[in-house]
Amino acid sequence: MPQPENVLVVFFGMIATGKSYLASTWARQHDLPYYNSDRVRKELAGLSPTVEQPEKMGQGIYTPAFSRRTYDALIERAAQHFDTDKQACVVLDGSYQSLEERDLLRKRFANQARLVFVHCFCAENVIRKRLEIRASDPDAVSDGSWEIYLSQKKRFQPVTEAEQVIELDTDAPIEDLVRKVTTEISF
Repeated sequence: MPQPENVLVVFFGMIATGKSYLASTWARQHDLPYYNSDRVRKELAGLSPTVEQPEKMGQGIYTPAFSRRTYDALIERAAQHFDTDKQACVVLDGSYQSLEERDLLRKRFANQARLVFVHCFCAENVIRKRLEIRASDPDAVSDGSWEIYLSQKKRFQPVTEAEQVIELDTDAPIEDLVRKVTTEISF
């Protein structure tokens, strides 16, 4: 079977690991469609992206049902690009914290796009510092906090050996990270 010409690049990892900054920078550099789970979640809720929703995990727009709706919307948006352009490259950005969620993407796009997963991580002290900076940023989209990070850390399913993933420690200059992603994807 010939390899699909579409490419789906999925930046994932826990909150404050730099995935959104890297994903949006990389997408912008290559002029690609970019969908962020925080933005889509708030859009589905009828909220402005920068409106704070400091709800606890599992409440409000962070219930499992609303999260499912958010991630299904991300899938639908990517699929729309692939349906209309057989050489599209789309960037998704979300936690994709369970193997099941990542496998759902693999199954959904198996015959439609080449999938590239970019796992973003960094040291905990870097995460804490980024969350502190984000808390005072009026333009921040994410509602992440240290408490949410700790909760997510308990649930995040590590990448398995069977998964083909680009692993990136995001505590590096953005230019180096963008270059590495571009080189690894052969884009």
